[in-house]
Amino acid sequence: MKSVYDIQQLLKKYGTFIYTGSRLGDLQMFEMELDELHGLGFIEQELYVKAKLILKKEITSLKK
Repeated sequence: MKSVYDIQQLLKKYGTFIYTGSRLGDLQMFEMELDELHGLGFIEQELYVKAKLILKKEITSLKK
């Protein structure tokens, strides 16, 4: 996993399609969905951490 696109594809595997019209809003929704999938045990810890780091980095760059 290397990009936000990869995270979007991962979420699509679980039937989650997110488009809010706001890049920041989309990223925040991705985070919530990842938290839910991880909490339910659908995704492994390593994948979860990588995805969260990618999202945090992207969110930080958007807020600048």
